[in-house]
Amino acid sequence: MLARPLLAISLALALPAAAQAQIRNAPQPRALEFAAYIFAAANVCGYRIGADQFDALLEKQGTRSADVGPRGPFGGRVQTIFALMSNQMQLNREKACLAVAGEYGPEGNIAKNVLLPPMPAGAPNEAAPAEPAPKPAQ
Repeated sequence: MLARPLLAISLALALPAAAQAQIRNAPQPRALEFAAYIFAAANVCGYRIGADQFDALLEKQGTRSADVGPRGPFGGRVQTIFALMSNQMQLNREKACLAVAGEYGPEGNIAKNVLLPPMPAGAPNEAAPAEPAPKPAQ
């Protein structure tokens, strides 16, 4: 008889500690919003993301880009915020792109080079190989 109430009390005490451990490991909501904002700016305005600067700002907020990326454990949350921000930015695209460039662009007043100018049309893509692959022998 005494074992059942003791078990219930021990479970009640252990549960909040487990829930707090999960909350402590989760990124701050501000970090998720920041990541979604940068992703939305890259999507709507065509900016490239300066990976080193982006990672440094996320680290200051206690998270990593792998955590907030599409395949990361918090990617679903970031994508939800991203969709809302992208739609809102698209409504007034020119002003939104100027604002985000002023905050996080090469001359940003919050952080510099988080968002880089888009690649000019016809410029080689960084991911593309420099030379075309050799053709197979015929």
